[in-house]
Amino acid sequence: MHAFDVLGDPVRRRILELLADGERAAGAVTEVIRAEFGISQPAVSQHLKVLRENGFAVVRQDGTRRLYAVGHAPLRDIDGWLDRFRRYWTPPLDALATEIARGKRARRLTEGEGS
Repeated sequence: MHAFDVLGDPVRRRILELLADGERAAGAVTEVIRAEFGISQPAVSQHLKVLRENGFAVVRQDGTRRLYAVGHAPLRDIDGWLDRFRRYWTPPLDALATEIARGKRARRLTEGEGS
């Protein structure tokens, strides 16, 4: 399955967002996803399986719990693919950062004159 096919599903994207905050037990992931999407535990397990089989999630046993974490390799692949498109948003974002810095500097100077 192609990386964008895996991430094209909103449930899998949300699971990945949860895992980005740190390792989570399968039960904790299931609890959040069931509450947010209203899907069954077996459906959540299937989404976790797709993420695991495609390298987006890794799992380890801790006693009776299965702990999931983000798998990094596919995300690096996506980042590499996106690299050729960064030129479309990086310069405008850099320009925005410059303008924000100028505004802050002007505000400090104006506030300094008022003192």
